[in-house]
Amino acid sequence: MLPKRSLVEIRSNFHSLAVLFFMLVGISAYAADPAVANNDEAIAVGKTVFNANCKTCHKLDQKYIGPALRGATDRNNAKWVKTWIANSQAVVASGDAYAVALYKEYNNSIMPAYTFLSDAELDGVLSYIEYGDKVDPAAAVAEGDPAAAQAGGGIPNEYLSIILGVLVFILLLILIVLGLIVTVLTKYINKQDLPEEDKEFISQKINFGKILKSDAVIILVTTLVVAFVAKTAIDGLYSIGVQQGYAPAQPIAFSHALHAGQYETDCQYCHTGVEIGKSANIPSANICMNCHTHIQNVGGKEGISPEIQKIYNAVDNNQPIEWVRVHNLPDLAYFNHAQHVAVGGVECQTCHGPIQEMEVVGQHSTLTMGWCIDCHRQTEIATEGNVYYDKLVQLHSTSKDALKVKDIGGLECAKCHY
Repeated sequence: MLPKRSLVEIRSNFHSLAVLFFMLVGISAYAADPAVANNDEAIAVGKTVFNANCKTCHKLDQKYIGPALRGATDRNNAKWVKTWIANSQAVVASGDAYAVALYKEYNNSIMPAYTFLSDAELDGVLSYIEYGDKVDPAAAVAEGDPAAAQAGGGIPNEYLSIILGVLVFILLLILIVLGLIVTVLTKYINKQDLPEEDKEFISQKINFGKILKSDAVIILVTTLVVAFVAKTAIDGLYSIGVQQGYAPAQPIAFSHALHAGQYETDCQYCHTGVEIGKSANIPSANICMNCHTHIQNVGGKEGISPEIQKIYNAVDNNQPIEWVRVHNLPDLAYFNHAQHVAVGGVECQTCHGPIQEMEVVGQHSTLTMGWCIDCHRQTEIATEGNVYYDKLVQLHSTSKDALKVKDIGGLECAKCHY
């Protein structure tokens, strides 16, 4: 018989091997988890679901309203993460330690339940979270380094300014040298034995008064003045009703640069009518409160910031926020946002400019009839994957030119005026 100590050692080694075995089995099962598939199809499905449901509160690689999501399946298994996405409050109510800690860390913010998502969509979300839209470090360095970004990209603007300044300086220097040469030559010729009439011609002075009173100068100046007055009058007539650059102060200092730029909030999240109706519509205070119920401070200050407090006051008093309209077409012109955004696939920035960079929104484009017609003449129809245009593409298939808005009635008067 084996000594008692040997039996204890064998039993201990057996337990260690058993634990190691089950750990290896668990790791193998996790590695083979089909829910976290690294393929383009799954990532594409997940990106669509993420942008539609998660993007407002989450980013992949940094904290936002909620935690950074990359590595979620490293912190918990895929099944747990999918259960959390489907109904986070149920997981918290079950007493799960990690879920409870996460819930408290983010100020008891309630995440909506996504029970309507299919298992395939949840799998896609996990694939996108782990493998989608990863930032290339080299690209990030180039983006943050102007010198790297300019490498091989032509002459920077500041260098062009320096070159132009040098050329102007050289031109002035040449004029000065030529003036000195003329002066020296004049003195030299005057010392020569020349007839009096030649000396008088060389020494003659320029009579500026006589030149200014000449008929040629008077006609030239009169023509320039008339042309300037006429152009000013025509420009004034053409500017009637054009409010390009109009950027009124708003009742709440809302920053598109912060919301649409830094936080990448989709325009459609606030302007809900842009894909379904004529008007993009201004968001109600309730839409603001979807986020600002949980986001109250600005810059780490204690309490609610004055601007956010205005939203609370509007909700508490059941009063609308009186935003000042920026873009306003005349009643004689018809414009439909849904037709351009949902059907035409036109980006918001096409008409509104770099809205994601604006602290105070202003009218970027002229929005005149000529501006719209020029856009219709140049813009190609986004037909790929858009069944709305299938028949038009077939009819246009015999033409070698790209299908543009002008080819489908974009220049007809009755399209906008009826």
